[in-house]
Amino acid sequence: MNLVVVGMAAGAFLAFMSFQFGIGGFLGALVFMAAGAILGRVAEGRLDLRRVWEALTGRRSSS
Repeated sequence: MNLVVVGMAAGAFLAFMSFQFGIGGFLGALVFMAAGAILGRVAEGRLDLRRVWEALTGRRSSS
């Protein structure tokens, strides 16, 4: 499945949530989708949360 199909499915899901449950459902779905994406990247090893935290707290630069 390519990224266009995934993006279309995510858009259709967010549209459904906004039509069915209003702005609260839209924002809730958006938050859970973002959390799932972050957790997926951590599980794959593509995102190191320790380095993200260090960059956010100013202990290390982001470069």
